[in-house]
Amino acid sequence: MIRLYDYWRSSAAYRVRIVLNLKGVEHESVAVNLLAAEQAGPENRARNPQGLVPTLAVDGVMLTQSLAIIDYLDATWPDPPMVPRDPVARAQVLARALVIVADIHPIDNLRVLKRLEQQFGADQPAKDEWYRHWVDVGLDALEAMATGDGPFLGGATPDLSDVCLVPQMYNARRFGMDVSAWPKLAAADAACADMPAFAAAHPDRVKPL
Repeated sequence: MIRLYDYWRSSAAYRVRIVLNLKGVEHESVAVNLLAAEQAGPENRARNPQGLVPTLAVDGVMLTQSLAIIDYLDATWPDPPMVPRDPVARAQVLARALVIVADIHPIDNLRVLKRLEQQFGADQPAKDEWYRHWVDVGLDALEAMATGDGPFLGGATPDLSDVCLVPQMYNARRFGMDVSAWPKLAAADAACADMPAFAAAHPDRVKPL
């Protein structure tokens, strides 16, 4: 049994849920409550030395980091592919994905926002402004990088960059941002929302009762 250690509102876990669904990989989800700091406890750290989610347990092996997990899934369940084989197209997909995964998400996640409060005394409005600033910067760039004919970022089918985009757009809306400012991104996000694999991974669908 493949087991995903997950938090319903984690962007990184959301990405992995989408890909598991797209590839039809049967798995069990186990909740790790970030708000209760369960990720920092010894049980989760034994699985994930960073004290984060997601972790994918496969035959006793613990895989961490969402893009590394997705790379494993792509190698093991190649259909549908998340990155193309053509070297140039592959680099373009990875570049789009990394705008979110490397540039937006790491400085906007929960532990960074908490650090802003603890070390620098940032109140909630200040943390919200920090969050929105880096989303603006990243999504402005990503809008310019979405050069395909649509409806997805790279063309007719969703790829890794769409998988990363959808959780980021969900979070942007949570922070009161008007995503219509990025029409190509909004169109790709809407096209993804119409696909059952994306819809089933949405936080509202997996939120614990």
